[in-house]
Amino acid sequence: MFDFRQLRYFVTVAEELSFTRAAQRLYISQPPLSQQIQSLENDLGVRLLERNKRNVSLTEPGKLFLEQARQILDKAEEARAQMADAATGFSGKLRLAYTVSVTFHPALPQTLLRYRSFAPQVRLILSEMYTEQQYAALLAGELDVGFVRDEPEHPGMARHLRLDVIDREPLLLALPANHPLAGRDSIWLREVAMEAFVVQPRELAATLYDRLAQIAAKANFHPLIRQHAQQINGLLVLVAAGMGLALVPASMRSVNLPGVKYLQLEDPDAYMLLALASRADDPSPVVRRFLSAMTEPE
Repeated sequence: MFDFRQLRYFVTVAEELSFTRAAQRLYISQPPLSQQIQSLENDLGVRLLERNKRNVSLTEPGKLFLEQARQILDKAEEARAQMADAATGFSGKLRLAYTVSVTFHPALPQTLLRYRSFAPQVRLILSEMYTEQQYAALLAGELDVGFVRDEPEHPGMARHLRLDVIDREPLLLALPANHPLAGRDSIWLREVAMEAFVVQPRELAATLYDRLAQIAAKANFHPLIRQHAQQINGLLVLVAAGMGLALVPASMRSVNLPGVKYLQLEDPDAYMLLALASRADDPSPVVRRFLSAMTEPE
């Protein structure tokens, strides 16, 4: 059966219509070139070239085979280029997840825009997932990279995961616009120790739930939880309705909901982590390329 070298030899002779010029172009001597063309014709069982001492011309089967040979060589080159891109992380797919609160943070659209311009051939598969679900999916091999809001809840997970911190985003206190403290710019959480709070259920948003409890504990009080909302933006609706106060990431300021005022928290632990999580031992070139591209300074 013929090989790629024979195809390249044949195409070169067909383009030059001269064994001498083709041999010069291929940087080989003429006898082995003639032998390879003859071997190709024997394998195919047809004569591809008519040659005499003065002229070389394509036979009808030769004209047809020239088109096929060029297509085969083009496809082979395309496959080689694709494999090279895959090996260096410039093609393939990347499964990426993010928490709901990250959709309000500029890091998500900025990262996606930057990565799409950096590696446009990589197919991004996006999904919305809470932080703990992302860690479970990463360890199960069902996810490649995640935008997470906290370190793993179980310490044993940490050695199997890599975390690249993007931001330590301040937490704000969201309160009704007609609240007596709404005219302030900042506040300590202990100043609202007697107020009711609205939160997401802990099984959905452990990070924010636990951070409220942690800051309150340092201020020597237990927050009174009055209502729950399934989504973080739902908290703001409850705040506007006067159902309670809420802790939210600073990027939630972009939700300009009438009836809600945001105050800075003076408490030193009033922040949420934003990090890229991946498997520590992930050998994928796509993942390695994504992390290096997204964590290096521009």
